[in-house]
Amino acid sequence: MRGIKGILFDKDGTLIDFQATWFAIGDLLALQAACGDRARADDLLAAAGYDFASHAFKADSVFAAGTNADIVALWYPGVEAKERQKMTAGFDAFTAKQGAAQSVALPGSREAIARLHRSGFRLGVATNDSTSGAEKTLLAMGVAQMFDAAYGYDAVANPKPAPDAIYAFSDLTGLRPSEIAMVGDNRHDLEMARAGGAGLAIGVLSGTGTRETLAPMADVILQSIADLPEFLAGRK
Repeated sequence: MRGIKGILFDKDGTLIDFQATWFAIGDLLALQAACGDRARADDLLAAAGYDFASHAFKADSVFAAGTNADIVALWYPGVEAKERQKMTAGFDAFTAKQGAAQSVALPGSREAIARLHRSGFRLGVATNDSTSGAEKTLLAMGVAQMFDAAYGYDAVANPKPAPDAIYAFSDLTGLRPSEIAMVGDNRHDLEMARAGGAGLAIGVLSGTGTRETLAPMADVILQSIADLPEFLAGRK
């Protein structure tokens, strides 16, 4: 743990408020998929993981943890592969623009990133959103210059929970995977950490994950990344 020199962050639910940022966007996409049928759109949202009783997306659901390709496959099951690829590209473009424009930074996230950057940590993002979406969100947050790289599902051969983004960040920075901490709010973030041999798997409760869903895979669980600088400083 004392050898941690780099940090990979999940994006949604870790850097930005998942529910505040994504419900309206997801609702619009579901209405489009349902051809304007409100009841059908609600069914699609529920299938993707939205819990109307709690007004929140469920932990590890398709919408919370999957890629745009996963959502298209779920909502348009009868579409042929070539058309599905076009639709996924459209989802990527729309969500990259709207996700950044409507992104709501979690309290303390900007300050934590700045402090970690000043402390010399190499920083990156590993998300199952698109790479463009990740880059645009970092720009909207005003922290892009502090990050070495952002890896979306389309930047690696295999998205989370596969360890490809850890290996890519390791190659870029020259750090060993054991010198990299992975931080995220869903189980697949921590599964990636384990699969890639990351030095630390950190769960945060600022997104859709719960202590119960994260505990089996996490080395430590924090309320949010606002607690991360102090936690790492205390481990030196």
